[in-house]
Amino acid sequence: PEITARVVGDAISVGYRAIDTAEGYQNEEGVGDAIRRVAIPRSELFITSKLRNGGHARDLALRSFDETMARLGLEQLDLFLIHWPVPSQDRYVEAWRTLVELKEQGRVRSIGVSNFDVNHLERIIGETGETPVVNQIELHPRFQQRDKRDFHAGRGIRIESWSPLGSGRLLDDPTIAGIGRKHGKSIAQTIIRWHLQQGLIVIPKTTHKE
Repeated sequence: PEITARVVGDAISVGYRAIDTAEGYQNEEGVGDAIRRVAIPRSELFITSKLRNGGHARDLALRSFDETMARLGLEQLDLFLIHWPVPSQDRYVEAWRTLVELKEQGRVRSIGVSNFDVNHLERIIGETGETPVVNQIELHPRFQQRDKRDFHAGRGIRIESWSPLGSGRLLDDPTIAGIGRKHGKSIAQTIIRWHLQQGLIVIPKTTHKE
């Protein structure tokens, strides 16, 4: 928690305003500490967290959300996601109905999903009438998920790229480095611009203030 609080505090101090966490990351407490310490209005921060994989039943989902909010120290969350559909449990529709309930209560501003395939999205939309605002999926230049783009665009679901820099694996890519040199940019900057110019939400991670 202490390391998380320092890293998130550093991020906010240099301009980060979107903070992505999850119960499964076991760092919500540190994120909450950082939010309380910084001299930034809460309205300027966009905080996302995610429902744990074992909490899809309604009562478990409600309890998990309460615990997340307690650890973060927030009255309202900006975005709450189902972390994975976990098809083997077949309870992600129940989990989605619970997130809809939380949104209707005003406890979370927006709701979405993470790691959902098209069939999972079609099912929750078809059975509840509620469309996720975002699907957070792995996406980067070496894993572009082109087969999913049209479906998301057609239903107004924004794609949020996790591992947008390929978990660091792309930071020595010679082709991207060459593109970056033409524009006086680093590899990381070039990749982030690639995401932004396609309308993708990008959440690059770092633990280094510089």
